Amino acid sequence: MSARSQRETMTVNLIDNNLLPPLASAFLEGTGTELLAPVRFQAPGAPPPTVSALVGDRRELSKGLTVANRGYAHPAAEELGRKLADPATLVVITGQQPGLFGGPLYGLSKAVAAVRWAERLERDGQPAVALFWIATEDHDFKESSRAAFFTPAGPRAFDLGADLAPLRPMGLRQLGPEVDRVLAELREAIPGEQFAGWIEELGQWYQPENDFGSAFADLMVHLLGERAPLLVDSLLPELKQAQAPWMKRLVVERHRVAETAAERDSAIEAAGFSLQVRPQPGASPLFLLHEGERRRIEWLGEDRLKLRGTPEVVRDVDWLLETLEQEPEIVSPGVLARSAIQDAVFGTGLQVLGPGELAYLPQVAPLYSLLEIGPPAIALRPQALVLEEHVAKKMEAAGLTLSELVDPDLEIDDHLAGSAGEEFLDPARRQLEALLAGLEAPALELDPGLAGPWRKTGEQMKRALDSFSGRIKGASARRDQMARQRLETLRDTVRPMNQLQERVISTAHYPGKYGRGFSEAMLEQLDEQDPITLQVVRP
Repeated sequence: MSARSQRETMTVNLIDNNLLPPLASAFLEGTGTELLAPVRFQAPGAPPPTVSALVGDRRELSKGLTVANRGYAHPAAEELGRKLADPATLVVITGQQPGLFGGPLYGLSKAVAAVRWAERLERDGQPAVALFWIATEDHDFKESSRAAFFTPAGPRAFDLGADLAPLRPMGLRQLGPEVDRVLAELREAIPGEQFAGWIEELGQWYQPENDFGSAFADLMVHLLGERAPLLVDSLLPELKQAQAPWMKRLVVERHRVAETAAERDSAIEAAGFSLQVRPQPGASPLFLLHEGERRRIEWLGEDRLKLRGTPEVVRDVDWLLETLEQEPEIVSPGVLARSAIQDAVFGTGLQVLGPGELAYLPQVAPLYSLLEIGPPAIALRPQALVLEEHVAKKMEAAGLTLSELVDPDLEIDDHLAGSAGEEFLDPARRQLEALLAGLEAPALELDPGLAGPWRKTGEQMKRALDSFSGRIKGASARRDQMARQRLETLRDTVRPMNQLQERVISTAHYPGKYGRGFSEAMLEQLDEQDPITLQVVRP
C-alpha cells in the first residue's frame, strides 16, 4: 500500500463522520461563531491569541499554586509560578474532573494540548504558561469513580462502588478502602510483570486516605514530568479568595445575569441549535457547601435565596454577600459561570475545551461583557486514538479503513459476508423484475385499479428477497467465527464499549502497557492545532 493510500486509510475527519456535536462542527466550519461573542473561536490555522488587556495581579495566586505544585512533586513548580505572576505571560488553560486513575484519556489529551500551545507561543516570542484546572468542587461521583481498561477478555470497567456521600465535592472525599480492591482487581485482570509494576506505582498515589484531587495531580505530574502544566485545585484557598469579588458581582448583578442568559439562549435556539444546559427558573450559577453537600443557590423574589433540596434554608442575599467576604471557600461557580470566573482571575488568553464544553460556552459568553472580563480565545482540543502498528496492519488485512471502524453503525456481518449469495440472488432479482414487468400490462388492461396492488406486490416481493439476502450474508459471516472475532477485537480497540477510545479507556491503562514512552509519544505526536482529524498516536 502506498504512503498516500495509507494516510487515507488511517484518516478520520471528525466532522464528515458526524463525531462532533453540531455547534463544534459549525464553529470549525466558520459558522455560528457570533454565538460565542465576545469570546473568539480559535479556528485551525488562525493567528494565535495575545495577552488580555485585563490581566489582574496574579502574584498571591501564583504563590499558592507554586506551593501546591511543589507538593505534587512538580519539577518546574517554581518556574511556572514565576511565569504566572508576570502580567506579560499569556495563560493557556484547560481542565477536567479528577477521575479515578487520571480519568479517560481525553483528560491527558487536554493537558498535552495546553502544554503544546504554551510551548508554541513561547517559540513565537510570547511568554506563556499552561494551567490545568482540576475541578475538585464538582460532585459527580459516578463519573469520577470509574475507570475502564483493556484486558485480555476485552474492555472492562472498574469502579469504587456506591456513592456514600452524594453532593460532596470530589476534592473533599477520600478514595476510601475500595481503591485497594480496584487495584487488586486490575492486577488480577491484566497479567504481566510490567503492568503489575505499574499497579504498584499507582498505589503510591491512589491510597485510601488520599483525596481524588491530589491523587489526580500526582499522577499527572508523574506522566508529564517537567512539561506538566501548572495544576490548579479549584479548592485552593488563594484561588477562592481571588474568585470572591467576581462571585459577588454575580450576586449583585443577578437580575441582569438572568436577562442576558435568556437573550443568549433564545439566540442559540433561533440559530437552530439545542441548549446544552436547559434554563431553570430562579436557579443561580452558584453553589454553596452546606453540611458537606454542594447545593445550588436559587433566588427567591428580589432579595432572598434558598438552597435546592433544603427548603428550611432560606436567607437574605446580603447574607450570601457576607459569606463571600468571610468564607469564600464554601461558594463555587457552576458550569454556566466557572469559565468566566476562571478567566477573570487568571486573565486567560486561550482556553482549550472539549466538544461538550464548547457546546455550552455560548451560554456562558454573555458574562464576559456583563462582568467586564477580558474574553479569551477558545480552541477545540485535539482528539486522540492510540493505535499500534500491528493493529493498523490487521485493519488493512481486513479491508477496513479507520473511518469504517469508528463508525458506530458498522455491521460486521455485512463486511464479512461481502457479496455472499449474489451469484444466485442476482439472477433471481432479474427474473423477478421481468416477471413483474410482464404482469403490469395485462393486469391494468383487465382493471386499471390494479395499478396500486401490482406496485405493492412488487415491493413486498423485493423486500422479502432483500431479507433473504441478509440472512444469507449472516450465515456466511457466521461460518468463519475466527474472522468475526478478529474484527470485533479491532472494533473494540478503536471503539470500546461503543464509544471513541479516548472517551472510555483510562489514562492509566497506557503507561501500564507502554511505559513512560507513552507520555512522550503523546507530547510529541499530538497536534494541538488540529481538532478536525482523529489523531492516531503510535506508542
